Amino acid sequence: MDAVATASELNKSGSGGSERSDDSGGGGGGIFEYSGWVYHLGVNSIGHEYCHLRFLFIRGKYVAMYKRDPHENPGIKPIRRGVVGPTLMVEELGRRKVNNGDLYVLRFYNRLDETKKGDIACATAGEARGWMEAFDQAKQQAELELSKGISARDKLNNMENEINLEGHRPRVRRYAHGLRKLIRIGQGPEKLLRQSSKLSRTDGFEGDGGDAVEAHQWKCIFTLAGIRIFEDVSDHKNGKTVLAKSVGVIDATADTVFEVILSTDQQKRYEWDTLICDLELVDSYDGHYDVVYGTYDSKYLSRWHSKQDFVFSRQWFRGQDGTYTILQCPAIHKKKPPIHGYRRAKVNPSSWEIRNLNTSVPSNSPRCLVTHTLEINTSSWCRWKNHQSSKFQRSIPHALLFQVAGLKEYIAANPALHHENATTVVHSKISDASISSAECEDEMQDEFYDAITADSSTSDEESDDDQKLVMQEPRVKLKNISWAITTLALKRTAAPDLSEELDPHVTPITIPSDLHCSLWKGKDDNDTNCWASPSGKGFMIRGKNYLKDSSKVVGGDPLLKLVGVDWLTVDKSVDRIALHPKCLVQSEAGKKLPFILVINLQVPAKPNYSLVLYYAADRPINKNSLLAKFVGGSDAFRDSRFKLIPSIVEGYWMVKRAVGTKACLLGKAVTCKYFRQDNFLEIDVDIGSSSVARSVIGLVLGYVTSLVVDLAILIEAKEEPELPEYILGTVRLNRLKLESAVPLED
Repeated sequence: MDAVATASELNKSGSGGSERSDDSGGGGGGIFEYSGWVYHLGVNSIGHEYCHLRFLFIRGKYVAMYKRDPHENPGIKPIRRGVVGPTLMVEELGRRKVNNGDLYVLRFYNRLDETKKGDIACATAGEARGWMEAFDQAKQQAELELSKGISARDKLNNMENEINLEGHRPRVRRYAHGLRKLIRIGQGPEKLLRQSSKLSRTDGFEGDGGDAVEAHQWKCIFTLAGIRIFEDVSDHKNGKTVLAKSVGVIDATADTVFEVILSTDQQKRYEWDTLICDLELVDSYDGHYDVVYGTYDSKYLSRWHSKQDFVFSRQWFRGQDGTYTILQCPAIHKKKPPIHGYRRAKVNPSSWEIRNLNTSVPSNSPRCLVTHTLEINTSSWCRWKNHQSSKFQRSIPHALLFQVAGLKEYIAANPALHHENATTVVHSKISDASISSAECEDEMQDEFYDAITADSSTSDEESDDDQKLVMQEPRVKLKNISWAITTLALKRTAAPDLSEELDPHVTPITIPSDLHCSLWKGKDDNDTNCWASPSGKGFMIRGKNYLKDSSKVVGGDPLLKLVGVDWLTVDKSVDRIALHPKCLVQSEAGKKLPFILVINLQVPAKPNYSLVLYYAADRPINKNSLLAKFVGGSDAFRDSRFKLIPSIVEGYWMVKRAVGTKACLLGKAVTCKYFRQDNFLEIDVDIGSSSVARSVIGLVLGYVTSLVVDLAILIEAKEEPELPEYILGTVRLNRLKLESAVPLED
């Protein structure tokens, strides 16, 4: 406990006096640094689990772990060190109970050898997000050096030369000089962020709005208690329930609000939640799903004073843009059967969405948009909406609807939450107070996941400050990296010139329409268990001026034609499915096609499934095109560009909230393997490689027979000549049946 408190104070004081905004070093030539306190989780040589407080330091692509802050203890040697390689993967495992406290766990592993892995944990979800971004930045640094052919020795010489420019000053003074070359992201103009480093532009996420056209039509009907109340007026086919939501702007980060909502601390809930008296965690599963039991005092809600309780599940995700989604549904659990004297109440299904808002430069105070959506009985809703019925105001749905208002006032009344801001600094100059070039040279062949999982020595595990720690309220402030890029969705049509993507000098062939696959093509929207190929009008993509004004446009027709879909069941995930003798690619017609893009979506379930999409081109690929660069590029380049936009056209609203409409760089979210041969490129997407993706796909499979799902596949445009974006291919999956999947024969 003392170690955590001391570490927090040292970290706060260390970052608080060194934050400046100076663009003099923002030319992109510096190496970023990222440091802070984390918890190192593992198992020692005798099989005991440990949780040690450690100071982690990233400098460029090099990583070191210390027992103490090297900034405050010059000359201290790291206990572990290594280098981030292009095959490093970082998986977010969600929340985990460690010594009676909640931590957010990150797992590191080698994409080529998943037996090499190690775990660190953070006190808050925001810190975990920051470390994921930092390791992604380090990975990009490693990929950039690999692509440019920079040798390790040359890199070390360059680093040493830069340090020598500081002269023979004491180490602490040289470090202080490096701090003058800081860019404070979030408190300076956005142009400083864009100038700091070319790598910082590969943010991996889109802006604030969704990237698929929203099916709901929301109408504001009330503004009460600082929040807006909306009703979905787009669809009234189901007369039993209506969809409503409350929306409010809260002066705190999305990370802070997320932590408050998930907290089961009774005293804190009393201060903002009018519904719940007691909240108890019943069970926790994969780090992103738990079940809670609660009671509420009915005298505050209704005239009946009977005791009532409830059980509901909570499932949460964090998108690549930092937006949190929490789904809450009624549940049952064997540990909490009905109790004598209590009436089991049914809590309305609801969802939370918490999204950071860009703040103005002068204020620089964190703000987020909080949306709470729930189902409400139509009759009681209409009585309250039309006649301000007092009966509804003393009901569970009303209490849920106004939780946003309570949350807003609670955070406004607590300065520690209101002013909490994840301080963000990027070092554009390097100090040598952390990792020396000699230390880097010693570890040139050691990947970071090897270093962090190495068997702990006695000196590492058994020291005065290495006792297993009981977690308390997170107070550690990390120096971290984040990117905030504003996106404005403008609904206008896109008309990218696709003539240069495929070879314009070759006469297009006629793509056969009778190619055989296991899933059949639907004739119209009334068909089920089939596929179709919609236009790109349902998706928003980057426009011609995206780099200037972040504008997006409505997508056009896809470049490639969807020629077939296989819906397969397999014992275990199958890679390189295009080589299967019965695959479309191996058919006579398939071999005659100029190019085929094969997307193999590996769905984890019991049994496992593979959804295989085949996209064909009517001409060879232009060698100078972005598509050619993607098809023939490195895996690192493909990971940074392979993008998917999902959209639930029809289906249960909770599933829509879980899937969302945000573009996702699949190579950053899950493990993707690429196989280029003959006339095709196959991309094997391992959805099961991410606990978040597994959780979402599990929910989708439960409703799949009632879902109409649209997907758009793109190569993300990052440079001016690549804009506007275009859609590679689309697919519509119309109410699939799990039992219709065909076994993949050997």
